[in-house]
Amino acid sequence: MKKVLKSGVFAIMSAVLLLLIAACGQDASNESDDGEASSDGEITIGLSVADLTLERWQHDRDIFMGKAEELGAEVLVQSADGEDEKQLSQIQNMLSQDIDVLVIIANNSDALTPAVNQAKEENIPVVAYDRLINNAEVDAYVSFDNERVGEMQAEFLVDQVPEGKYFLLGGAPTDNNAQMFRDGQMNVLDPLIENGDIEVAGDQWVEGWSAETAMSIVENGLTANENDIDAIVATNDSTAGGAVQALAAQNLAGDVAISGQDADLAAVQRIAEGTQSMTVYKPIQDIAAKNAEVAVQLAKGEDIEAEDTVNNGATDVPFIKLDPIKVSQDNLVDTVIADDFHSFEEVYENIPEDERPEKPE
Repeated sequence: MKKVLKSGVFAIMSAVLLLLIAACGQDASNESDDGEASSDGEITIGLSVADLTLERWQHDRDIFMGKAEELGAEVLVQSADGEDEKQLSQIQNMLSQDIDVLVIIANNSDALTPAVNQAKEENIPVVAYDRLINNAEVDAYVSFDNERVGEMQAEFLVDQVPEGKYFLLGGAPTDNNAQMFRDGQMNVLDPLIENGDIEVAGDQWVEGWSAETAMSIVENGLTANENDIDAIVATNDSTAGGAVQALAAQNLAGDVAISGQDADLAAVQRIAEGTQSMTVYKPIQDIAAKNAEVAVQLAKGEDIEAEDTVNNGATDVPFIKLDPIKVSQDNLVDTVIADDFHSFEEVYENIPEDERPEKPE
């Protein structure tokens, strides 16, 4: 009996030992020695979006998630609804959920340093998506050439209105990109202001990129200038929409040249109707897919390719720069419609069929 008992105990201990060895081997296959996820395990991306109530970011989220899944990653998404503290709290929550890389569309470029620092302490790489995060150790910044965006806006308006009174309608002062857009605009406008061809009729920034705030600002600007404004440098389509509402109330919609950015559906409809002059289309497919690719590369510990850097106050961040596209009535069909960003029927919904351009095959 004693021999049988000893033999049974030995067999049980051997089985337990084998299970422990197998378990250790399984853990090793999912995590490398330095704690990074290996290419064998599924990558989890945390995507923090500034505000998903804006049409632009809904497009980005959908394309980003599709590309990430194609690359074998899953995505946790949260929207801060335009609130700084909410975004900070959501990111800190994401960091507790074993994500492998953090991608942030910042609501406030200056408010996320604590969250990025926490990510770095936990060896989680951070990607700044379209909006640079200041004063933090960011691993990559993927965006369009935002200074060029501003130049395109101003160039188009100057072509339409080479002389006259310009109202400058800036973006959200908390968004680092807004200053980059303004820098680009002034690259074009400053020489014309200095030689007297252009007079600045007003200059205000729009908190939160709010259409309602933009409308109020332009209403006041029209009153102060007795409706004598020739062009409005609106920095995105939301603010352009507010400006057009203010102009329409004075029967000036279509008479004042106005820029925009993002190719929102309402904006390209206004362009088709003639109440907004242009927008800058930043192919969402390109930026969303590139951010997903960079996120997966960083999660795997791979090097990324960036020809440029931008200093954010803490470090020179690798800058993966994409090219924007100027859009007006002349090329709506060849840009946003050709890319299936919006359909032909959507863009020309308010235009009589006999006044529409030829529909592409």
